[in-house]
Amino acid sequence: MQPHGEVKALSERVRRIVAPNPGPMTGPGTNTYVVGQTDLVVIDPGPAVDTHIKAILDCVGDQLRCIACTHTHPDHSPGAALLAEATGASLVGRVTEDDRHQDLTFQPTAQIEDDDTVSGEGWTLRAIRTPGHVDNHVCYLLEEEGMVFAGDHIMDGSTVVIVPPGGNMAHYIASLRRLLDYPVKCVAPGHGELIPDCPREVEKLIRHRLMREVKVAAALDESSSSLDHLVVRVYDDVDPMMHEWAKLSLLAHLIKLEDEDRATRSAIDGVDHWRARA
Repeated sequence: MQPHGEVKALSERVRRIVAPNPGPMTGPGTNTYVVGQTDLVVIDPGPAVDTHIKAILDCVGDQLRCIACTHTHPDHSPGAALLAEATGASLVGRVTEDDRHQDLTFQPTAQIEDDDTVSGEGWTLRAIRTPGHVDNHVCYLLEEEGMVFAGDHIMDGSTVVIVPPGGNMAHYIASLRRLLDYPVKCVAPGHGELIPDCPREVEKLIRHRLMREVKVAAALDESSSSLDHLVVRVYDDVDPMMHEWAKLSLLAHLIKLEDEDRATRSAIDGVDHWRARA
């Protein structure tokens, strides 16, 4: 495991610094990537932790041109404002509505759009909009190497939590498929190690989500069930300690089934209950 604050070269153009925020949802910590050799971009500067910001500044010196964020969750973007203040670098990314889970300090001058590019000496990043984990999520493809910086779209060693209403399961699966439209070779995830075969990983994740959806649909019957009841049946292969997080993705699956007229919900004593649509 890469020590926090250490700079590790991953390729000719890419270095990685891991933030000191390990945990059940962040793995070893948030990956911050530095792209370029003399004309630099930082991708996902991570949390506003002084030692992590110092490690990034020591790495980039006076050569930082811009800061790109995949999304605005608190483990990915809060460091951006501090880096921009210290270096004058511009901010690249998208914002979204405040759902109490967003970093409101991240304010790019404009919303980056599909296939917009940001470039410097020896590198070009192409934006690929990938809503699903959250609706402002963007992946960045380093065209010279076929490496995609995936934020929380793809994680090493675990599946991504989809948190409604900003997160959307149907959009997430569609966004996974979008990566297959680009010449992506490997994935640089927001947490964990490089994933060498992007198409294979994408197909695996889509298969996993669809198999979980089959399990959700099978758990629904004519009697209404709450999330608390369904999560035990649908996520019986997951540590019960993680069921509170699993309920978020379960809800995203149920909303997808509801949108497809395959499930319906009703409130009982103020709690949503779900059943298969007849």
